[in-house]
Amino acid sequence: MDTQQYLDIFLDESQEHLQSINDFLLKLEEDSSNLEYVHEIFRSAHTLKGMAATMGYEDIASLTHKMENVLDLIRNEELVTNTKIIDTLFIAIDDLEDMVDSIRNGGDGKKDVSEHVKKLEAIEKGEEISESAAAVAVEESSNTVNHFKTSDLDEFQLTVVQQAKEQGMVPYDLAVTFEAACILKGARAFMVFEVLENLGEIIRTSPTVEEIEEGAFDSGFTLLFLTDQEPERLIEAVKNISEVEAVEAHVIQTDGGSADNQNQAENIQADTVPVDEKTDLAKVKEAAAEVPEPNLKAPQKNNTAQNNGKKTASKNIRVNLDKIDNLLNLFEEVVIDRSRLEVLVSSIDNSDLRETVEHLSRVSSDMQSLILAMRMVPIEQVFNRFPRMIRQLSKDLNKKIALEIKGAETEVDRTVIDEIGDPLVHLIRNSCDHGIEHPEERIANNKPEEGKLILRAYHSGNYVFVEIEDDGAGINREKVSQKAIENNIITPQQAKELTDDQIAALIMSSGFSTADTISDVSGRGVGLDVVKNKIEALGGKISVTTASGKGSIFSIQLPLTLSIITTMLVHIQKETFAIPLTSILETIMLPKEKIMDAHGSDVIDYRGKIIPVLSLGKVLQVPDCETEADRYPTVIIKKGEKLIGLIVDELIGQQEVVLKSLGNYLGEVFAVSGATILGDGEVALIIDPNALID
Repeated sequence: MDTQQYLDIFLDESQEHLQSINDFLLKLEEDSSNLEYVHEIFRSAHTLKGMAATMGYEDIASLTHKMENVLDLIRNEELVTNTKIIDTLFIAIDDLEDMVDSIRNGGDGKKDVSEHVKKLEAIEKGEEISESAAAVAVEESSNTVNHFKTSDLDEFQLTVVQQAKEQGMVPYDLAVTFEAACILKGARAFMVFEVLENLGEIIRTSPTVEEIEEGAFDSGFTLLFLTDQEPERLIEAVKNISEVEAVEAHVIQTDGGSADNQNQAENIQADTVPVDEKTDLAKVKEAAAEVPEPNLKAPQKNNTAQNNGKKTASKNIRVNLDKIDNLLNLFEEVVIDRSRLEVLVSSIDNSDLRETVEHLSRVSSDMQSLILAMRMVPIEQVFNRFPRMIRQLSKDLNKKIALEIKGAETEVDRTVIDEIGDPLVHLIRNSCDHGIEHPEERIANNKPEEGKLILRAYHSGNYVFVEIEDDGAGINREKVSQKAIENNIITPQQAKELTDDQIAALIMSSGFSTADTISDVSGRGVGLDVVKNKIEALGGKISVTTASGKGSIFSIQLPLTLSIITTMLVHIQKETFAIPLTSILETIMLPKEKIMDAHGSDVIDYRGKIIPVLSLGKVLQVPDCETEADRYPTVIIKKGEKLIGLIVDELIGQQEVVLKSLGNYLGEVFAVSGATILGDGEVALIIDPNALID
């Protein structure tokens, strides 16, 4: 079977299962009594093992199998988890991630994991074993024919087995052993397959079919076989093949219920019933249909969807990102033409035409929402890796660090997800290493001994903000100033005039470092110029605020890369501007007498809160924009918790527009994120409200 066509699916699903194992291992470490966590880990590991075996990645399958053995002991309460066991499982996960990454990069997915396998085996046996003993154990296990249990089957295979039983067929675990002198094992195996295929259906083999046909097994192999034939005929047919030494048949028992929408571990019994040539088929079927008591203690889940044992068809498909990009580019042209049609129909007195254009607008708006949603994914795909990283950093640095994640459900474009991970890793490692103090130092400064690191994400306008906040020592102004002067980045006079945040921003200068010693983890400021360059390459910005003794906040502003956005169109003199609707809190008519002066700046009392107001015309230097009026149309915009009022000449209304870059010729223009073409052909600039809020 050509498995390459399934490679992308394998890589995506493997990453999902590895992340799930990571997440639940962390939870299990915090609450070792919760066996539901163990069941979740076991299910993910079991599925990963099955996928890897199907794809032919035996190193992944074998390591995952060893993990399963340990997890099986834990979930059956024969083994109590501790830090050593969790650490060993995490090391195994690291190996699995390395092998999956190798496959993703065109490798063979192989890695020497013998040392970690020995550790897992030692845990399984409840003892530390020597390398030689481990080697013997591995060798002995490789010469043993492993029997299938229902716990080895995935959901699909369980469903097939159950449906076959309903049709009067019996599921067998069939072990075939060849004579020691057998030379052409692959050819003999092919003959076994040929005989059995005439008597029933082969569902699964161990090892894989390809390995069996190539003779890549020791003394024998095992099949999961469905048949309605008498056991006597089944065993006799296989034994008649030359050089077959023995055939063992075991009936696989299940509970008779559907495998769908329920916990697999709750629905199956691992025992099998041996049969031979003299076993009566009626008794075999009776044994297969028995319902033994489950031996697992996982809590039962509510099953509201009854599908009578039928497998629910998947409602998801995987589409290449380039296809969605092309679809979006084409739809941008549809949006521009739609706006043009809406302008043209307003001057034509034809009710049928107007109704048709209105319907087209509604349908295309729905299409637009669907297309944009296809590219959007929750940023938790990036955030999920950090709890495990913080756990390890806490151990490496001998610090107590608590990670709090906020806004993980915030959706961003897939391209942003792929690129933002590495900069966040570097910033978080810096905060843990040189931001958060050691416990004794924190206690001496009347702080909790456990440091806090907050990772948050939120939308503001056409941007997503990601912030890394720590409650550590902050950035030392004097040390940064001195280093910046030494590196000729600023002058001594500038060092006195710059604010604390402006000084702190200097740590992102090229080659800048204030670290007293070289750390294996990071150095505050080391490499932050690379982080800054990466963020700017994505069209974003990074800033830092700090307070001595209280901590620092690194704020990353990234474009959502949505090319179609909903805006509020406004007029300033004869110019039209578009403000992203996601940044607008509300629009008001501001009486002139409500505008007050505070330290030379205009402010207003907005619902009990003093906020600044700006004339958008003055900010953008629109000619003749200073007009006197009794009331000013004002747009209240927000960035996180911060608010500001923008005074304009006229509010036109909402409109969906296509965001176009200003290009390299104009470059970056203050408070302008791009431009768009309106329905009447006019070009309107799109405002970046975040640039107007400090």
